[in-house]
Amino acid sequence: MRSAVFVGSESGLTRYELARHHQRLLPDVYVPKPWHPTLRDRTVAAWLWSKRRAVVAGAAAAALHGASWVDATAPIELIWNNGRPPAGVIVRNDAIADDETTKVAGIPVTTRTRTAFDLGRRLNRGDAVARLDALKRATAYQDADVLALIERYPGSRGLKSLRNVLPLVDRGAESPRETWLRLLLVDAGLPQPTSQVRVFDGQSLIKVLDLGWKDYFVGAEYDGDHHRTDRRVYAKDVRVKRKVAWMGWNVTYVIKEDRPNEVVRSVRDALVARGWRP
Repeated sequence: MRSAVFVGSESGLTRYELARHHQRLLPDVYVPKPWHPTLRDRTVAAWLWSKRRAVVAGAAAAALHGASWVDATAPIELIWNNGRPPAGVIVRNDAIADDETTKVAGIPVTTRTRTAFDLGRRLNRGDAVARLDALKRATAYQDADVLALIERYPGSRGLKSLRNVLPLVDRGAESPRETWLRLLLVDAGLPQPTSQVRVFDGQSLIKVLDLGWKDYFVGAEYDGDHHRTDRRVYAKDVRVKRKVAWMGWNVTYVIKEDRPNEVVRSVRDALVARGWRP
């Protein structure tokens, strides 16, 4: 893994040179100045701080496996035996088997299965599903493998939550807000939607809806900020929405300012109008 992060005591630099020209990320771990550390930089730093003994876990592990939507400031979780981690690092003295670790660009990291096992049992329901949506999209981990870890560690905390979360995961979700929208609608008693529904005009792809009910020509779409801040994108979206409506789709477009109950009501009314009965 190429990184500008290094161990100060291994660098041959003096204390003055380290302080003058470098930024300390963690005890005895530095990057050159000026520098804006990425999540990967901070992950490397945490591993180096552990004297290269820890296994990267949690959201940082998911990011190393290719999962999106992990913030650069997220705490770096390590599986290691150390009770006094510095700020920004979480250390868990967990049992972990050899077949639950791998390496990504030279860094020991929990496997995709073990990463899913940890995320699904430690986070609250919404965050867990969002993290697992992104991880499954990146790695296509298998639920059966995660369930096997539940059998391996029957006394672990959070197993009930993990069992409840696994069936809710959808690798089609492209953002945490799409995950939020899907859970909102399913929790309200609406039928399970299909993610990433393709809308065609003949052979031409017009739009890919975040969520949809194909039998009813009803959809739901979460509009991010770029839809409002980029005028060219906004104009294109308006034309596409008109085309989708002309194709017979009734789509609820959701923005962050919308109230959840209003979103549910809009989608429910659209489904009922197209023949769905609760």
